[in-house]
Amino acid sequence: MAEFPSRDIPVSVQADLLGINRSSLYYKPLPPSDTDLTIKAAIDRIYTNHPEFGYRRVGVWLNKYEGLSINRKAILRHMREMGIQAIYPRQKTSRPNPGNKIYPYLLSGLKITRPDHVWSIDITYIPIRRSWLYLVAILDWYSRYVVAFAVDDTLEIGFILDACNAALKSSSPEIMNSDQGSHFTSPKYTELFIEAGSCISMDHRGRAFDNIFIERLWRTVKYENVYLHLYEAPKDARAGISKYFYYYNNERPHQSLGYRTPAEVYRGL
Repeated sequence: MAEFPSRDIPVSVQADLLGINRSSLYYKPLPPSDTDLTIKAAIDRIYTNHPEFGYRRVGVWLNKYEGLSINRKAILRHMREMGIQAIYPRQKTSRPNPGNKIYPYLLSGLKITRPDHVWSIDITYIPIRRSWLYLVAILDWYSRYVVAFAVDDTLEIGFILDACNAALKSSSPEIMNSDQGSHFTSPKYTELFIEAGSCISMDHRGRAFDNIFIERLWRTVKYENVYLHLYEAPKDARAGISKYFYYYNNERPHQSLGYRTPAEVYRGL
């Protein structure tokens, strides 16, 4: 194979060739301010307890109980950055993509009688001391077992697909439920479960509690782990959340399961 001599091209010439401003090559995004992080943390606490709230109620609550007077435009900006969609009165981590198929909600009146009957998936915002992360989890409804999870610092679909592929290595659900966000209407996501033999179910828009069990999971994870620790860095959060989910699945007695653990119920022990 021929070797080409390496030649250093000055940055100014590279910028001219690419037709971009040279100063943009040196730009580093500013870290979020302490004020922004405080506001986002407060919004997250509100949504953890009240996933049915829209941005107007969030604003009222911030002013009345958190002492934070914030205009509507700023609240919407924060909620978008957090992955909370304010158009509907519930937490959403992505907007619907009008080009993708919306599947019907299949869980109304359904009696869930066995593991792997119904799984659900959702994404939530995780505050850390100097920034934030996103957590996706897949939950078995019958046992409350967390089948898989992943943590990332963006809302790109890759980490969601990683969690789905990890879950499908061990089993597959008869029904896979999600919200109507663009991640979950994407064929990259839906085809994984259709190929595994699952039926796709999607929450009604504007219904805060169609995915009630995973909403409860977020509240448990945050109050028993995330809010207690306020992790310093992403690697600390990843390690701490992983350790917590092991505890949640294998050691923590669950009242609605007769004080058995999710793992015991999921595995029929």
